[in-house]
Amino acid sequence: MKITSQMVKELREKTNAGMMDCKKALGETDGDMEKAIDLLRQKGLAVAAKRADRATSEGVVECYIHAGGKLGVMVEVGCETDFVAKTDDFKAFARDVAMHVAAVNPVAVSREEIPSDLVEREKAIYVKQAQESGKPENIIEKIVTGKIEKYISEICLLDQKFVKNPDLSIQDLLNELVAKMGENISIKRFARFQIGE
Repeated sequence: MKITSQMVKELREKTNAGMMDCKKALGETDGDMEKAIDLLRQKGLAVAAKRADRATSEGVVECYIHAGGKLGVMVEVGCETDFVAKTDDFKAFARDVAMHVAAVNPVAVSREEIPSDLVEREKAIYVKQAQESGKPENIIEKIVTGKIEKYISEICLLDQKFVKNPDLSIQDLLNELVAKMGENISIKRFARFQIGE
């Protein structure tokens, strides 16, 4: 199938990947747009994995104020070089993360940072609910495991679905940015302040 410049342009608009990457992905998938998007996302994951152990000592602190000054978020996003920290894409990502935190109120950036007592408390509630419904013990364990997984994905920033595009998680957005920028990027921490809370 002939890959047209319009197809490349459309894929670029959907993925923010480079022109040559888009053309190559379309070529490898015989012009199938959905398969090309998946291929680019997989490559983004591979690039992110390769760079994950690099130090992120540069970056930005981005703020988002909402609701007439009644809600505010500060987020620290790190990268390897100040060159990347000054790019519009990097700053836009940091702003989007701050806005997302304001909207969704995650508990922690990653699963490892979620307090274990919080998870244990939820687990105890789910076990009690399942026992009261009269389910057999082997089924209870599966139910509780599924519910805990869902709970963690709702409170962990990287696992949450992005408020501006629920098809992507925050981790997906981060992987896309890492692939585009060519260096490791990390969401280091956030603080959310709300009047009356």
